[in-house]
Amino acid sequence: MSRTATAGISELSEDLPAATDFPRLPLRGRDAELLIMRDRLHALRRGQGGAVLIEGAPGAGKSRLLAEIADVSTAAGLRVHAGAGVPDGPAFPLASLLDALLSGPAPLVARAQLLALSQAEDYRFWLLRELQHELARTAAETPLVIIMDDLQWCDAATRSALRTLPARLSGAPILWVLAGREQYQGGPARAWQVERIVLRPLSTEAVALLAQDILQAVAEPALLELARKADGRPLLLVELLNGIREEGAVTVRNGMAHLRAAGRIPMRFRSSVRHRLDQLSQLARDSVRFTAMLGLDVDVEVLAELLKCSPVELMGPLQEAVGADLLTDTGGRLALRNELVREAVRISVPAAFKNLVRRQAVDVRLRRGAAVMEVAADLAQVAQPGDHEAVSLLRRAATDLAPTAPATAATLSARALELTPADHPDRPALIAERIILLWLNGHDLEAQSVADNALAGLLDPEAEAQVRLSLARVWSQRSFAEAVRQCRLALALPGLSPTTRAQLLTLQALALIVAGDTVETGRVVGPALRAAASCGNRAIEATAMAVEASLASHRTNWRHALDRQDEAVRLAGDAGILHSLWLPEPSWQSFLWSSAGESLRGLEEIDLGLRRARENSQPAIVNLWSMYRARILLDAGRLADARAEAGAVLECQEAGNAADLTARYALGRAALYAGDQPGIARLVSDGRRMAGDEAPSVARTGAWMLALAADGENDPARAMAYARAAVPGGAAASTPVDSADDVVFVRMALRAGDREAAADMVRVAEDRAGRNPDFPFLVAVAEHARGLLDGDAAMLSRAAETFAGFPRPIVRASALEDAGRALAATDRRAAVSHLGTALELYEQAGAQRDAARVRQRLREAGIRRRGRKSGATHGWDSLTAAELQVVRLVAQGATNRQVAERLFLSPHTVNTHLRHAYTKLDVNSRVELTRLVVEHDG
Repeated sequence: MSRTATAGISELSEDLPAATDFPRLPLRGRDAELLIMRDRLHALRRGQGGAVLIEGAPGAGKSRLLAEIADVSTAAGLRVHAGAGVPDGPAFPLASLLDALLSGPAPLVARAQLLALSQAEDYRFWLLRELQHELARTAAETPLVIIMDDLQWCDAATRSALRTLPARLSGAPILWVLAGREQYQGGPARAWQVERIVLRPLSTEAVALLAQDILQAVAEPALLELARKADGRPLLLVELLNGIREEGAVTVRNGMAHLRAAGRIPMRFRSSVRHRLDQLSQLARDSVRFTAMLGLDVDVEVLAELLKCSPVELMGPLQEAVGADLLTDTGGRLALRNELVREAVRISVPAAFKNLVRRQAVDVRLRRGAAVMEVAADLAQVAQPGDHEAVSLLRRAATDLAPTAPATAATLSARALELTPADHPDRPALIAERIILLWLNGHDLEAQSVADNALAGLLDPEAEAQVRLSLARVWSQRSFAEAVRQCRLALALPGLSPTTRAQLLTLQALALIVAGDTVETGRVVGPALRAAASCGNRAIEATAMAVEASLASHRTNWRHALDRQDEAVRLAGDAGILHSLWLPEPSWQSFLWSSAGESLRGLEEIDLGLRRARENSQPAIVNLWSMYRARILLDAGRLADARAEAGAVLECQEAGNAADLTARYALGRAALYAGDQPGIARLVSDGRRMAGDEAPSVARTGAWMLALAADGENDPARAMAYARAAVPGGAAASTPVDSADDVVFVRMALRAGDREAAADMVRVAEDRAGRNPDFPFLVAVAEHARGLLDGDAAMLSRAAETFAGFPRPIVRASALEDAGRALAATDRRAAVSHLGTALELYEQAGAQRDAARVRQRLREAGIRRRGRKSGATHGWDSLTAAELQVVRLVAQGATNRQVAERLFLSPHTVNTHLRHAYTKLDVNSRVELTRLVVEHDG
């Protein structure tokens, strides 16, 4: 045996202190573990030995549980020996085990005997044999409890002994209670039968009880919130709460402990963390501090570059920090072991230095290939005013994120603006970008305010043009005329860049076409197309093409319109939302297809765009797509769905040109079909307001709505007066809303006795059909109009037959009704057949007013048809198919949002359906609704 080992044994003093200074607080949250141990101690008293391994993270309360086990064992009259491994403890073999067996007033082995054994050859063999003998002898007299804590720090010989002695003494009444960290893999549990206990974090209830023990009062929620940052680890929790109490950061009133300063970490806790840091090498300390400054998750290679060393050089210090339970390493990513520890370390570093390190880390990550979006959040927090590189990066990130995360993009853009000096040349461009992002997030008024403030200052022409361009984009939804005015003001400025000029020309053309000014659009769209093509911006060019496509449809060149619209959508496919002057281009494609009879084809495009907008959290775009969807649903004869969609849009959108042309028109026309008097009254009110708008398209649509309402009231003269206003210049163009409305105009004119106006509209329809022979729907519209004018039943029947191939049921029903009326005097059987089919189509669509009119025509022909139950206004039979879907899903427990996701609707639309169902069923809660569904469906 070596002199070192002999000396080590001789240095074991007789008054060795206990391995751990256990706290005297009650043991909380370990009832299940104590119950297991009490059972083992009862078995030990009956002569049955065994082994228990307690594992847990540092600070999980292993030592405190061992202290409780020792106390219970001693109280039960059992002999207890306790010891523990010590970091950097004695190097001689079996030191940790001997500490335990020599502890207490009655050491298991005499010291003189140990000294004698230490002189022998192969002393470890003889020492283990002697220890085995003494353990067996002592246990035969009194059952033994051997407690060994911190296995991970025990010497190798002790760990080896703890793998062999329990197995050799398995028949003796000895209970081995061992404890170590969870990551310790070299313990005896891997070699022999052992019961394993893993200490998990304390429960919320246990944390509250422990806090009450320390503070001598019930902890308020704010205190418990701070305590939860200890992750349920008793050691951290005790340090934290004792520190709070010692520093007077808690006041007790009426038995309740209140925190004076929310979130404050006490000096005691910070000192404890600092002390642990001081035990590390310099590079290990720096690793911990830099990791704390950089956030929750740090790449090892980034950390190494910041510390100006190689990852290999960092390996040892990182292992040191991990071993000290300060860092955790998961696949090359580093983090502080605990949030409280991270905050304590961060507090110790000056704020300026923290920001400097985090800013350097951004540069390192970018050099190592990180995307700008990945570092944008950190950069926004740490960049300082005047950091031009940071501003540029934040702008790039905002641009990249705008299509998928406009709210985040707006936040980054706002931060970039804060960092940009007032006199910096890029500031106006930043303002313009922020205006668009605010609009995308649904903050139109704030966007306008930002623009107005910018325009109130002194801007150079290019900067002013950029701001006015963004302002025009915002106004384009609320006032087409104001959007045009802003574009013209900007275009009048000198020295504009080619791209800015192209954007302004295109947006001006766009606002003009949706405003219904086809003459001015024709003058502007050519220069816009040329400017867009020359500047090489595909998004601008796509929008200009979409304008040209819309103009072509107004000029009745539908094939050219669809071809150009297809090209516009293709070009726009790769363009980001931030750079798009009008969104979405595919909506116009959907409108064209719906007007050509292919409403379901248009609806597919609408639903796809709406789904993407919802996924990307774009409220402004969601509203746009929802408006378009309401209009397409109207064309498709899904009147209840159209009303619900339009109503939902108008609940969250203020009055404006875009809403008037789509949502208000769809809502009012659906009410007219259904014979809903309150809805018709709203149609009239909206129509009167719209008829006075300065935008021609809005004014004409308002006049057409008033014409439809007057026609429904059997006032032909007034209806025709409004209809002429809706089609200025006689019948120079079709009605402003839908190609199929040509027939409605002809019918109004004939009722008013204005055959000339009716003939003019028929010629318009026939001219359009002649220009577009490959669009059967348009041909059928022309035949319907001509058949109505001439009373040609065969032509009306042929039109109805053609309409059968298109998902426009109300249009087909109208043709069938006119054919049936024309045939009534000559072919009663055919007339009844046509009218019967028309009735079914009207009823399926929910067009109850039209269905009632056809039932009257059938009665006049001697045929009585009962109305469908769907004509009811109250009760279960009054629910539409869409409302039935919603109420059944709600009755199954689905939330509005879940129903919306299931049915591909907006939550607002679901809410509208549900509100209508509540009214029809006369219920006020989901409970009542569920009861009705169960009763009805069995």
